[in-house]
Amino acid sequence: LDETITDVGSGLNYNRKKWNKLLEEVMNNQIDTIYITYKDRFIRFGYEWFERLCKIHNTKIVVLNNVETSPTQEMIDDMVSIVHVFSCRLYGLRKYKHKLENDKSLKGGENNGVKNPKS
Repeated sequence: LDETITDVGSGLNYNRKKWNKLLEEVMNNQIDTIYITYKDRFIRFGYEWFERLCKIHNTKIVVLNNVETSPTQEMIDDMVSIVHVFSCRLYGLRKYKHKLENDKSLKGGENNGVKNPKS
């Protein structure tokens, strides 16, 4: 191995610095082989697209732990991943709620500056 890349993040997030660097290197024909531990941890959706892109640029993908799952289990895993990612995003937005409510530079808004009596 010439280089090991680890990237902490969701397989649904395509705005990862190392992911984008890898993508650029593949498109510049700089990579011969990519070894990944699990296909679904590398990229949740669009693996076939990425695999085709690699093939066009003469890059081979080797999946080290190629776990065979049924189509039903694969769909369940994908749905759980989607729910997890979006619930984390919603939870992350909660920290901005108080900031936005107290920001005097924001005018109007949904309820024209009146706090929701239920919050």
